[in-house]
Amino acid sequence: MKIPVIKRLVETQTLESLVAAEEALLDERTPDFEVEGEDEGEQLTHVFAAIFILNHMQDNQSEFKTALREYTSKVRVSIS
Repeated sequence: MKIPVIKRLVETQTLESLVAAEEALLDERTPDFEVEGEDEGEQLTHVFAAIFILNHMQDNQSEFKTALREYTSKVRVSIS
């Protein structure tokens, strides 16, 4: 997971385009825009994180940094 890649996706893509990219990656297709990552798994992680962050920002009227902290907190809990 690379934070700069996630930030770039949040800044340049809409929620709809990210959901479409997630579906494409899950169906083993190429998304309509470039998603950086070493493999499809990392690309999917970046897209999923960007979707979570955009939703958190909209639902809570929060800034990127706050939404990112919430996401990374959830990731830490899930792997511990």
